[in-house]
Amino acid sequence: MGFAPSASRLGRSAYIVPHFFPQSNVRFWSRPVTRGVALRARVPPNNGLQSGAPRGARLKPEVRQPEDKMMTNLTRRTLLRGVTVLTAAAALPRSGIMTSFTAWAQTAPAKLEDSVRALFFDVFGTMVDWRTGVAREAQTILKPLGFALDWLAFADAWRAEYQPGMDEVRTGRIPFSKLDVLHRRMLDRLRPRFGLEKVDEKVLQELTLAWHRLDAWKDVPPGLSRLRRRFLLAPVSNGNISLMVELARRNDFRWDAILGAEIAGDYKPKPRVYIAAAEALSLKPGDCMMVAAHSDDLKGAAAAGLRTAHVARLGERGPGTGEAGPKVPVDIAARTFEDLAEKLAT
Repeated sequence: MGFAPSASRLGRSAYIVPHFFPQSNVRFWSRPVTRGVALRARVPPNNGLQSGAPRGARLKPEVRQPEDKMMTNLTRRTLLRGVTVLTAAAALPRSGIMTSFTAWAQTAPAKLEDSVRALFFDVFGTMVDWRTGVAREAQTILKPLGFALDWLAFADAWRAEYQPGMDEVRTGRIPFSKLDVLHRRMLDRLRPRFGLEKVDEKVLQELTLAWHRLDAWKDVPPGLSRLRRRFLLAPVSNGNISLMVELARRNDFRWDAILGAEIAGDYKPKPRVYIAAAEALSLKPGDCMMVAAHSDDLKGAAAAGLRTAHVARLGERGPGTGEAGPKVPVDIAARTFEDLAEKLAT
């Protein structure tokens, strides 16, 4: 049981000056608030007597009207009813009444979707189907030249060089290089395995740009459109800026900025990549949420202070692959981008 004044009776705000009640040894007052009135009670140091007031005097509560003409009066009966409850609570500290009252008066914690201002996205695998796209582009470029490869196996082998290639930068063995440059170096490692040693440089350069011509998973465009209504959106990918631009134009990704490895001069999951993205938007890491289908990416983002959301992407590397759920603690686990938008109340 507790006393909570009705917002309909108080209006949106009210100002109440302090009052002292000698019999109850309780002082009762309020301060201006946006909605309703926050009430508190404590024992005053002078036994509840106002200076110059006779002992036992009943003081009329004074209600000062706010400037807003829409505010209404707090009646003496309502005020005294609240004092009665608070007096009883003060006399019975173990009754739980004051605890309940305090809990009522506290402001509810902000919802997750209200505390996040920007969403950062992993791209390869999370947003675009790299496996099918690279296989398709390789076939388009190499088949007319007489090559008959297992195109999906070729795409898988190229992607398998992804982390080892970036590790050379992350460990400092080579200076930072854009992903296009690393993709080209990875391709050189594949050529003997797939019989591409005699392919000329112009064809190899065109093949490298296969990573610029990938298609989005079907749930991404509608989900991204909904998320854009409420949040700033940016890729935080290991892909370089020109690569991200071409993928955005191909798939109608309407970014507010393009961030990621090239901005930071390093590769995920190094902390600097996530922190640099937040700094670029003049935000704190905690104001940002990393969205990815890969738990190692989300683990790195969380370590840098970002919120995290996992999107399941089954079949990313073929049948039976992909993460059905996160392998690390996350703020949100979603089935699709549209499910993510639903969970973030967009």
